[in-house]
Amino acid sequence: MTLGSRLAWDDTVLPFQLDLSDMRGRVARLDGVLGGILEQHDYPPQVEALVAEMALLTALIGQTVKLRWKLSLQVQSKGAVRMIATDYYAPQTEGEAAKIRAYASFDADRLTDSDPFDQVGEGYFAILIDQGKGSAPYQGITPLAGGSLSACAEAYFAQSEQLPTRFSLSFGRSSEPGVPEHWRAGGIMLQHMPKASPFVATESGTGDILRADDLIDGEEGENWNRVNILLDTVEDMELIGPVVPPTDLLVRLFHEEQPRVFDAQAVRFGCTCSEDRVRQSLSIYSARDIEKMTTDDGKVTADCQFCSAHYELDPATLGFDAKDDDAG
Repeated sequence: MTLGSRLAWDDTVLPFQLDLSDMRGRVARLDGVLGGILEQHDYPPQVEALVAEMALLTALIGQTVKLRWKLSLQVQSKGAVRMIATDYYAPQTEGEAAKIRAYASFDADRLTDSDPFDQVGEGYFAILIDQGKGSAPYQGITPLAGGSLSACAEAYFAQSEQLPTRFSLSFGRSSEPGVPEHWRAGGIMLQHMPKASPFVATESGTGDILRADDLIDGEEGENWNRVNILLDTVEDMELIGPVVPPTDLLVRLFHEEQPRVFDAQAVRFGCTCSEDRVRQSLSIYSARDIEKMTTDDGKVTADCQFCSAHYELDPATLGFDAKDDDAG
């Protein structure tokens, strides 16, 4: 297999369905997307790992949103990593690539050498969906628990969507021969689509947090358990690739479940910041407020937390006073 064909599935999300199990899912492979996200910052390894996991979850979940919608994942924490934020911008038209961006804020002196998830403390995991102008944004949250960000996402779907969901993820630095060391990530997302009413069990054996097993029983539960046992056999290198195509992986894991694939969605690193957006965000301030933001060099500066773009603006052109002057 040539290098070109090996990399054909990088930065894509492949939706699939298991016809014999009433389940759907996605396989994602990220390479250049992670490079675009992480090269904007000089994160410590623990923070890089959390951002990589969050970006992979964003790609897997985001593929389901409609054209022109925006999906955001957020972690707010009292731990050393205070926030992780990702955005998924669905394509404007069919056939275009989706865009993903991400960043994290953290206290470097509080980081430890333990597991990356240990760097987040008490807090919450949130999913937000913005359907555009004229629609109210949707938000659902779940506590940070379960030992990983993927476990938090599984709990979110169980509690907020009543959908049994499972993630199997792998991510880390790749050191392929002849290729500079870089981050790669791959994962599978499985969801059982219930035929019954979504208003199901509301109690769980894990405190107040619902899990997938709390939502289904009987034949549906048997299907869910069987497919999860099959998923447990996946190896990290199969998830990350780049040698095994996602289509081959699905046949290897689920051939008895009759997997059926759909069109893959390309994803790219992309940021929506611009000078116009910065000006718009500053339009709510008065001339006095703008003066307090002005540097000794007579500029108002702004930096994008996602892509590190730097903007320098003339304070005389900012704020609602400037708009009033222009109107006059």
